[in-house]
Amino acid sequence: MSAEMAKRGGPYLSTVWALGGTPKKNVDVPITAVFLALFVISAAWHMTIFQKNRGRGHKFIFNAALFGFSMSRIVTCILRIASICLPSDIQLAIAATIFVAAGVLIVFVVNIIWAQRVLRATHPKLGWHRVTKIIFIATYVLIAIALIITITSVIQNFYTLRPRTKFIDRALLLYGQTFLAIISSLPILIVGLALALPRRTPLEKFGAGKHSIKIAILLTGSTLLTLGAWYRCGTSWQAPVPKSQPLPAYFAKPCFYIFNFGVEIVTLYLYAITRVDLRFHVPNGAKGPGSYVVRNEKNLDEETGEEKEQGEVASIEPLRET
Repeated sequence: MSAEMAKRGGPYLSTVWALGGTPKKNVDVPITAVFLALFVISAAWHMTIFQKNRGRGHKFIFNAALFGFSMSRIVTCILRIASICLPSDIQLAIAATIFVAAGVLIVFVVNIIWAQRVLRATHPKLGWHRVTKIIFIATYVLIAIALIITITSVIQNFYTLRPRTKFIDRALLLYGQTFLAIISSLPILIVGLALALPRRTPLEKFGAGKHSIKIAILLTGSTLLTLGAWYRCGTSWQAPVPKSQPLPAYFAKPCFYIFNFGVEIVTLYLYAITRVDLRFHVPNGAKGPGSYVVRNEKNLDEETGEEKEQGEVASIEPLRET
């Protein structure tokens, strides 16, 4: 650490290992560039779906959200490549770290909203109950607070050498990562609750395709992201290891790419290939039990995305066991 850096109060290079270890230009730049290209394709894919749907009057903003997440990952990859090529620029490393931690929250929220739709379709009274709405709103507020706490602790940790402050920053970071890992698991828990509770009313089927396939898609995407979130959380809870010691196996470079970019790109492509814009669509203005059931209106064909006439777009029928 230079005297000039100490005089101006940071930022300071980390003295402990983090997930992925020390980036190497000949290894990390090519790998990150590949993921950059994959996220560019994802962004173009989801935006194309969104624009085509908007042109047909098919409102589904989640493709725009997935486009936004893809764009955030494009920025993340660019910052990571820049920070690897300019290792002395600590501020680039800080920005890359923040984007890695924060971007995935977009998909967490998307999955929660889709899980809420499954709950409302399966148990309308519970899903639309006032208390349930308040719980979901409170969850979104807590997510925002956890995000602020995480970003603040990450930034401050780079700008202090005081052990007491670093201890507090680590405690805040552990809280934020643990809370967000729990949030990533919520869609699985919500869908599990919807399937476990005995159904007293017919299923309010929404969107295109079988209800069981919707659930399978949502659970697959949520499980992938949950795996990444809990791995990052679990490794953070391990005692900090100084860089003077060998890199722990759980911080290995493959783990960084698999449990960050890897699970995310698979989820983004899964949602595009399976056409979630058709499967998780609900009628505009849906509000209250029974509002997912729409009769005698135009719907989009599940395979082609073209408009078709359907006597009962979302007919009420029991969920088939598959």
